[in-house]
Formats: sequence, C-alpha cells, structure tokens
Amino acid sequence: MRAEVARLELANRRRLLAIYVVYAALYMLAIVLLYPTFRHSSGLDSLVSGKLWALAGVIGSLTSPAGWVNANAYTNLLPLAMLALTIGYGAGTIAGQDENGTLGLVVVLPLARDRILAQKIVAMVVQALVVTIAVAACVYVGAGFDLTLDAANVATASLAVFALGIDFGLIALAVGAATANRTTAIAVASALAGVSYLISSLARVVSAIAPLRFASLFYWSVGDNQIANGASLAAFAVLTAVAILAGLAAILAFRRLDVR
Repeated sequence: MRAEVARLELANRRRLLAIYVVYAALYMLAIVLLYPTFRHSSGLDSLVSGKLWALAGVIGSLTSPAGWVNANAYTNLLPLAMLALTIGYGAGTIAGQDENGTLGLVVVLPLARDRILAQKIVAMVVQALVVTIAVAACVYVGAGFDLTLDAANVATASLAVFALGIDFGLIALAVGAATANRTTAIAVASALAGVSYLISSLARVVSAIAPLRFASLFYWSVGDNQIANGASLAAFAVLTAVAILAGLAAILAFRRLDVR
C-alpha cells in the first residue's frame, strides 16, 4: 500500500512540474508577445509612476525591455511561482512523506540518510532548473519581438531567481525535517519569503527600511534591477551561503528525525 502511495506521489510531482513549466513558459511568451503593443505607449510610464507602482516592481521605464520584463515577471510572478514549486517540494519530500508513511520505505534502504537527503535536494534543484531554463529561453525569444535584453544579464537574473527558490525550498526542507510537519514547513518558509519580499519592495520607497534590504533574499535575487544590470557576484555569494546553511540544517535535522 505504501509503495503504491509512493508511486502515485512521484507521478503527481511529475505532472506538477510539467504544469509549472508550461505555465511559466506560456506566461513569459505572453509577456514577450505583448511588448511590441506597449513599447511606444508614451502615457504608460506616467500612468504607472509613483511609489505604489515601485512597490509592485516597476523600476525605470515600463516601456523599456528591462522595465517591461522586470515589472511583469522577474520581480513578482516568476519568483512567486518558483517559491510555490520549491517550498511545496521541500515541505513535502521529508515531512510530507513522513506524515503519509512513505518515508519509512526509503530510510530502510541500505543508504545513508545524508545520501537520501542529497538525492532529494538534487531533485529539487533539477525541477527548479527546468523552470528557469524554460523561462529564460522564452525571454531570449523576445529578441524577435523588439524585446532585446543583454543575454548575460538575462542568464544571471534567471539564475538568481533559481537560487532564491532553492534557498526557501531548503528552508522548508530543514523545517520539515526538524518538525516532521508539512504544514509548519510551508508556513515558516512562506512567512520568511513574505517578509523578505516586503522588505525588498518597501526599501525602494521608504528610506528608513532601505538599509534592511541587504537582509532580504528578494533584494539579492530580484530587487536590484537584475534583469537590466545582471546579478552581482555578491548576490550569488549571499544566496549560495544561505543555501549551504539551510542544507546543513536539513542534514542535521534529518539525522535526528524519528521516522514513522
């Protein structure tokens, strides 16, 4: 019975990944195809100017290629879709499997727990990378529709979104391994992501909050106009450091987990 549950869970994850890839690609293609319609809209920038729109991720001219992609994808919907994928997987792969009893089928195998966890992390990375590549490919297609962006900046900005997803996915994984509770893992990781997003957004318009932006993973990944300027080495250093710390926390928690 548990083996059948495990097979169904694997099939569901594959379907979910396919849905995410299709959704992300179609959404990004829509953004690309719509750009020629709005690129010469002289009143669009004045319409979306002001602090309220800055909170929504509008940085610079909305009719510029970088401003268009940033406002419509890279500062909001794309990171949120990535987080939904990675946090959901991170919370479900240890805590979720422990709750439904399928994790016990895995830990009885002649494999060290560290290796089991490493394989699960690799699976998360592969899923997030597939979505990242699909989105970046659609952005590159924009060159044929007047949406011309620096290829290196698109690549590093996309990788920064990927790293953001991995960070919070690993946090969910660590919390899930520590608490054996999928709901708690999702709640904690989502709350931290929400706070990080708010700090990055508010830092653009509230001077008192601006110094706190360096504590926000959203700032390091999407909050500094990365699609126009590229993600910096400092950003990747921060995002990588958080991933390493969260991964180590997950390993320690999984070693101590009393599997049902």
